[in-house]
Amino acid sequence: MSHWFDGIPHEFLWLFGSLIGLLGLASLTGALLARRRNDAKKAESIENLNARINAWWVMVAILAVAFLTGPTMTLVLFAFASFFALREFITLTPSRVGDHLSLFLSFFVIIPAQYVLIGTGQYGIFAIFIPVYAFLLLPSITAMRSDIEDFLSRSAKQQWALMVTVYCLSHAPALLMLPLPGAPERNALLLFYLLLVVQMSDVMQYVFGKLFGKTKIAPLVSPSKTVEGFVGGGLAATAIGGAMWWITPFTPLQSAAIAAIIVVMGFLGGLTLSAVKRSLGAKDWGVMIEGHGGMLDRTDSICFAAPVFFHVVRWFYAS
Repeated sequence: MSHWFDGIPHEFLWLFGSLIGLLGLASLTGALLARRRNDAKKAESIENLNARINAWWVMVAILAVAFLTGPTMTLVLFAFASFFALREFITLTPSRVGDHLSLFLSFFVIIPAQYVLIGTGQYGIFAIFIPVYAFLLLPSITAMRSDIEDFLSRSAKQQWALMVTVYCLSHAPALLMLPLPGAPERNALLLFYLLLVVQMSDVMQYVFGKLFGKTKIAPLVSPSKTVEGFVGGGLAATAIGGAMWWITPFTPLQSAAIAAIIVVMGFLGGLTLSAVKRSLGAKDWGVMIEGHGGMLDRTDSICFAAPVFFHVVRWFYAS
């Protein structure tokens, strides 16, 4: 990976420029809608929309800096994302004194180690480090603390948190270590492809749901998710993914099919983690990003989509 970013691909600049243009148009539209709002319900929806657009500006700026400064900064960015997402999960999950050592190791040993393994291209260890070694050792350490009250539930929650927020999320930057055909910097475009399809799916499902949503999928889990929003937004995101085939090793049809997989897995990630936080009595995982909740509210779809996308690419396209 040391020569991953010898130059900036023209496709990358074009895509970021287009995204900035779209955000500019969205900001202008939001400002015009805010001036014309005429009732409380519409005002609340418009305010939420503008908060989401403003949060997108911040996230795009952070991603741009990470991509343009190379793989190390990208790994650091995702490592911090895992750190904050794990903190949000643990904050909502009751823990005891006996958990403190295993939690300390999770935050300050396992997260750095997982991303160092990616940075050094150690796929064999990266793939089993958390699901084998952390899975076995962390509850053993907790057991040695002799704090057995609700032990199984506490350990299961910590293990699940680590798998979702660190192991699954780390598969997104792990795309940078795949030996793909072509120039090494093409891996960055593949990561961009994953993130854009995931986020466009979320946005399009939100828009279609607001415009046409009637049939709720799981009203107690996520009242805003509707069949119409999922189908309309999913098809729109799939079309966007298909149109972006030229920055990937996929054909147009393959790109659309893989985008559809990303859409479905992203949707399942959002729904599943919504069920988790609802069971914990929370509306959002945190308040880090105005209008978007916490870090895990923004990465829940990526957590489910990234591992599947990574392995599809590795199985069928890595040289």
